[in-house]
Amino acid sequence: MMSSNPEDGRTVSRRAALTSIAGAGAVALAGCTDANNDAGSGDGGSGEQSGDGGSESGSGELSGDISIAGSSTVFPLMTAIAEDFQAENSGVNIDISSTGSGGGFSNYFCVGETDFNNASRPIKESEETLCSDNDVEYVELVAATDALTVVINNDNDFATELTVDQLADIWAADGASTWSEVNSEWPDEEIERYGAAETSGTFDYFNEAVLGERGHTDDYSATEQDNTIVQGVTGSEYAIGYFGFSYYFQNPDEVTAVAIDDGDGPVEPSLDTASNGEYTPLSRPLFTYPSVESLGEEHVAEFARYFVEQTTNEEIVANDVGYVPLTDETQEEQMSKLEDAISQA
Repeated sequence: MMSSNPEDGRTVSRRAALTSIAGAGAVALAGCTDANNDAGSGDGGSGEQSGDGGSESGSGELSGDISIAGSSTVFPLMTAIAEDFQAENSGVNIDISSTGSGGGFSNYFCVGETDFNNASRPIKESEETLCSDNDVEYVELVAATDALTVVINNDNDFATELTVDQLADIWAADGASTWSEVNSEWPDEEIERYGAAETSGTFDYFNEAVLGERGHTDDYSATEQDNTIVQGVTGSEYAIGYFGFSYYFQNPDEVTAVAIDDGDGPVEPSLDTASNGEYTPLSRPLFTYPSVESLGEEHVAEFARYFVEQTTNEEIVANDVGYVPLTDETQEEQMSKLEDAISQA
């Protein structure tokens, strides 16, 4: 496993790779170890459920394709774990796309085209119906805890702390258009907003946790790519954005994280405040949803087991990616759910 020491070259390389991958929005992993770069097809997943393509070799080694879509927030965690899995299983090709939670469910997973869907919020009733209509059964697995992070430009010295009401005024459909409308002592400058697209689970969670019936403004630059949000925020002193904690964790000097006051004083996003419940209302669980049919393929089932095993791994989940690992008790519960699904496959 990767060292947790920031001075260790492997850790720096892992973090740099995750940052690059998160910006790219898709990655095909095949034979990731230096010794096995020529193993496997090297072309990533097939884009179809592995039941139609993957197979195990006669030598007993795992082989086949795994296709994963969904949340940009879960994307770096899934990528890190998939990378390590393939270091031990070079015959397995894993294709991971950052499509947004909703985009993954509606366009890929619930119509039977992917083996897993990552999500930064629970599956919706409409998505459950779509899966049911296409005979796609799944199991919901908790992957980690995230501290959804609001960021501002490093030269912004006036909005480093925001109440939940102020945050709502900035992002609501009926909200402020200038910073001075949020606080009369702040500059009379237009608010430039960069945030998650409507297909994103991060958008859904932010809408529910902060905005409620006021709804999300459409006067903002929407994207599934965290680095695009960072580029927008770094480009203007009067910009603001939000995304999952992982990107900020890996790039803490590019932008400033806003402390959120939910009534008990301002709290900065961190692994500790997300874990102990102080960072409200923006701490949230993250999920992945494997297809039960796909779990009938040995290489898919083994990868799912490996993923759940790694959800308590502090080096990967916390130090490399920037989320709160599961407790041993929660991990055991998720593994039990997964084994039940595998037995049904």
